[in-house]
Amino acid sequence: MNHSLPRYPVTVIIPAAGSGERLGAQVPKALVPLVGRTLVEHAVANLSPIASQIIIAAPAGFESQFSALFGESVTVVTGGTTRSESVKKALAATDSESKYVLVHDAARSLASTDLAARIIEELVAGEVAVIPGMAVIDTTKEIDADGYVIRTPDRSYLRAVQTPQGFEKGALIAAHESNFDASDDAGLMELAGHSVKIIDGEERALKITTKSDLAIAARILLPENDLDIRIGIGTDAHAFSADELRPMWLAGLHWPEVVGVDGHSDGDVAAHAICDALFAAASLGDLGSNFGTSDPEYASASGQRLLAETLHRITEASFKILNISVQIVGNKPKIGPRRSEAIAALSRSLGGALVSVSATTTDGLGFTGEGKGISAIASALITKF
Repeated sequence: MNHSLPRYPVTVIIPAAGSGERLGAQVPKALVPLVGRTLVEHAVANLSPIASQIIIAAPAGFESQFSALFGESVTVVTGGTTRSESVKKALAATDSESKYVLVHDAARSLASTDLAARIIEELVAGEVAVIPGMAVIDTTKEIDADGYVIRTPDRSYLRAVQTPQGFEKGALIAAHESNFDASDDAGLMELAGHSVKIIDGEERALKITTKSDLAIAARILLPENDLDIRIGIGTDAHAFSADELRPMWLAGLHWPEVVGVDGHSDGDVAAHAICDALFAAASLGDLGSNFGTSDPEYASASGQRLLAETLHRITEASFKILNISVQIVGNKPKIGPRRSEAIAALSRSLGGALVSVSATTTDGLGFTGEGKGISAIASALITKF
């Protein structure tokens, strides 16, 4: 079921201090790879469309690894020794305008955008705490300290809880400032006297704890072993225009506060890099060979138009998009506040494809760091159908 993505100030918090030892890794679980991406990258990609801010609470000593994955598009804070302490530290870094918070385990990295959107819908409708849960299939027994059954609960009233868990921010902050102890944020809200609503969860939001869980997650992402998967990389760069009236178009959006870039089309480096990556993956040439400056048809063409035309051409070649990732490099404009808009705009132009957007600077190095221009690099994952 498709839900229109809400446009509300939502902060996503990902406490990422879990150990990867049971997965055979010597890094935090969130950094364990799954089908070409780390678990935390999957989680960020899935929740980015509903987020105005994403905060990762990283284990001490691993902050730089998380920052390197996302650049300035994600805020990284040092987590605490417990999950609750990590969430509390992340809450202190939330944007002042954020009204709602989703707390999400990186280990449940495949939880969908749709699930997050349904949680936000409930919060907007007036709920203070909303969490997803799955019906318990097995008969469950409560036992005493000696292992004897005390009772058998009616499983029709039981739910196995998942994440993301959604909350009204002020209420969650107050719950964390109490002295209560609970295994999750919903438990804290219960102890603080709030009603917690459970909505239907989803199988793909499984918790990845063991190698067998990792294998199940891989099958969810790649349900057919014989998929013909292609990967492409694309880049684009443009200098800022000397014409102060030149509009800035980036990631399918107009940025009125920034002077645009010179170019044959609208100079949307994010859209152009994605087109380049898709053509490369499909072996259909590159951006220049498809939309060259010698072709007057594409003079001043919008990034949205080029994306739509690229989608048409790769579809005609019997390819479909599995995933798009684009990183924008430059000092301006600031991508974070409009990241969800950018994701939605790019996804619409690509027929609803899964898109992730990140941004970074180059610490004053190169033409982007000196503020002379802007660039983008994109990767495309496509498959033959």
